[in-house]
Amino acid sequence: MTDRYDELNQLGQMKGLPKSPEEAVLERVKNPCSEPYMIRLVAPEFTSICPVTGQPDFAHLVVDYCPDKWIVESKAFKLYLGSFRNHGDFHEACTTGIGQRLVKELSPKWLRIGGYWYPRGGIPIDVFYQFGEAPKGLWIPEQGVPPYRGRG
Repeated sequence: MTDRYDELNQLGQMKGLPKSPEEAVLERVKNPCSEPYMIRLVAPEFTSICPVTGQPDFAHLVVDYCPDKWIVESKAFKLYLGSFRNHGDFHEACTTGIGQRLVKELSPKWLRIGGYWYPRGGIPIDVFYQFGEAPKGLWIPEQGVPPYRGRG
C-alpha cells in the first residue's frame, strides 16, 4: 500500500491485469474528509472461474464503506477485481475475500459487500459480508440490486 499520491504506481500507467488476486496491489490514498461518509464501488460485470468446472462465473458486486484514514485508488481496485478472471474459487470465497482484503488494506470504519451471483446450476447465490458497525447517522442507501428473477 502507498501512503502518498506520488507513490501511486498504477494510476496513469499502462498496466496489465495481475495474474492473481494475491499478486494484485491495492493502492490507497489519504481520505480527504474527516467526517463520516460512505463510498460505493460497483462492479456489475465481475467474473471469476468455477474451481471445479473451469467455467466462468458472473456477479454484480456492490462494495459500500465508510473510510477512516484511507480510500482505495479506483484503478488499483479495478485491476484487483480483474485479477479474478482467471482465479478459481467459489462465490462465497470471492465475495468475502474481497471484503476482507479491503478491510486489511484500508482499515475502514465500516464495510459491506454484496455479491449478487448469476445462476450456477439454476441457483443464484447472493453472498454478503460486513465488517464493523456503521457510524451513527451515516446514510446507507440500499444496494439496489433486485433478486434474480430470470426471465420471469
